[in-house]
Amino acid sequence: MLVATAGHVDHGKTSLVRALTGVDTDRLPEEKKRGLTIDLGFAYRDLGDGATLGFVDVPGHERFVRNMLAGVGAIDLGLLVVAADDGVMPQTREHLAILDLLGIREALVAITKVDLVEPGRVAEVGAAVEALLGATGIAGAGVFAVSNTSGAGVPELEARLLAHARRHAPRADAGRFRLAVDRVFSVQGAGLVVTGTAFSGRVEEGERLVCARAGREARVRAIHAQGRAVTSGRAGERLALNLSGPGIDTDAIARGEWVVAAPVVEVMSDRVDVRLRLLPGDQRALTHWAPVHVHHGAGSTTARVALLEGSTLEAGGDALAQVVCDEPLCAVAGDRLVLRDQSARHTLGGATVIDPHGPRRGRTRTPRLDFLRLAEAESDADALDGLLAHAVDGVDMRWFARTRNLRDEELAALVAPRDVVRIEHRDGDRAFSPDAWRRLETGLAEALRRWHEAHADRIGPGEAELRQAMASRPPLAAVAAALRRLIDEGRIERQGARLRLPGHRPTLPDADARLWAKIGGLLGPEETRPPVVAELAGLVGMERPALEAFLRRQLGRGLLARLAPNRYFHPEAVRRLAAVAVELGAESPDGLFDAKAYRDRSGIGRNLTIQVLESFDQTGFTRRMGDARRVVAPVERAVGGG
Repeated sequence: MLVATAGHVDHGKTSLVRALTGVDTDRLPEEKKRGLTIDLGFAYRDLGDGATLGFVDVPGHERFVRNMLAGVGAIDLGLLVVAADDGVMPQTREHLAILDLLGIREALVAITKVDLVEPGRVAEVGAAVEALLGATGIAGAGVFAVSNTSGAGVPELEARLLAHARRHAPRADAGRFRLAVDRVFSVQGAGLVVTGTAFSGRVEEGERLVCARAGREARVRAIHAQGRAVTSGRAGERLALNLSGPGIDTDAIARGEWVVAAPVVEVMSDRVDVRLRLLPGDQRALTHWAPVHVHHGAGSTTARVALLEGSTLEAGGDALAQVVCDEPLCAVAGDRLVLRDQSARHTLGGATVIDPHGPRRGRTRTPRLDFLRLAEAESDADALDGLLAHAVDGVDMRWFARTRNLRDEELAALVAPRDVVRIEHRDGDRAFSPDAWRRLETGLAEALRRWHEAHADRIGPGEAELRQAMASRPPLAAVAAALRRLIDEGRIERQGARLRLPGHRPTLPDADARLWAKIGGLLGPEETRPPVVAELAGLVGMERPALEAFLRRQLGRGLLARLAPNRYFHPEAVRRLAAVAVELGAESPDGLFDAKAYRDRSGIGRNLTIQVLESFDQTGFTRRMGDARRVVAPVERAVGGG
């Protein structure tokens, strides 16, 4: 179990840790000289049964709150220290507020220096502390009166800490490994060592990790947990990792780094959508785009706060916001941020991460805000259920796993008991509830019906055009998957790249209808070698420019396809020509066929064969491989979109 001290400067935090562990956490010469904790100190106590009680001693001076924040990001219990002679002081309040903002819900209070005051003063300070705790999530914490000099009260505090430690359940090691680095140093003969608290996952000796800020890969040569050599570490432990790799040195790695088991592109982001909560009090309202300092893990950066629900946020209020950082954060959903003012002198509030990869545009639109309210559920299961129930365009499962730091097997276990429709595509997959999937299919059919009404003279739209006609604009991958099912079921038909409802036939303007009746027989389904445009113009007695304009109109309507610059084909004739390629490929052991074999089988002649095969290559129906070709797509791809 990890315990962090908190409290005002010179209230006895370091002396109390020494009384509890025998370890002096003031390790820096400047700390010894000034009698003041400047940076983080660490002490461990072996409980004798394999468990360890770890202490993070933080500085109490106002100037070193940044260092204090670096040490309390992932602790299990806060130990608030208040001197009986001074009582509650400014840093007492700020440190307590920080513990509350970070979601620490277990704490104890030590009232120190009780040997310097009268008993009545101890009771007075105790009452003030309990009143202060009452406004936080750690109300009712045990209060102990102690003297670091005489040892009075220390055994009672020690007994309570040990009881907490022995009943403390280890953190689940779910998720990919993440460690917030708070110290970096070199060891003679070993190389770079980083220390910090593991926020999630497990790490094994010999494993390869990524230093996220530096963007460099490192190998874990050795691991220490709670001051002891081990072969693996896990979430909730203080770890020292001996890292090696190109560029892994103290020039590249510093406090604030994250060592993670994930690609850098997936974990770093400079736009983080959050639930922001301001501390109550007399501070001014926070305005949109206010400059702040953001503390996360053991690091910090300057940033701006984009309020997503209004232009101001009053003290004590909460709202959705986007934190736009000057340096990227390595955050996942549920992480806690602490915000301080532009001068880094006052703590303003805190935030809980919802989406660590917030959008640049559309962040205040109603659908986006509704999405964030669903996604901010604390548990993965609740968040997924809420999103599945209300997301009309499904849930991007790659985004969900990355945002909530889920390993592949954890995501699979989460989805397995749920009735979902999974749509795979090149960037991952989406999940739909059955109701959402039915709405998508119905929406596509309805959008196609409306499109036919508005464009009665055309065969139908392509996939992208049909998507644009829908109100929800679902992802193209979902549209493509839904269309495949609708086509398989016969509810929608495909002609080349165009879509239509069964029974739909273009209604041509009268002039075009008369001309089509005249020309149709010359460009029929059986005509795999139709006349060229000049020849066709002579056959029907038209000027070539007028005929070409007519043919282009039918091309746009999907009634014709063009496989050569001067030849137009009936779509069914194109399918016949494509079927020849399929036959030849099926007859070949390697699936390849050449132009000569195609010419002989199709009977369309050498020049037209070359034009037809080049058209097939362009549409993606075939792929040229030297002097041969292979069919690589369905026949409908050959028809094209006209």
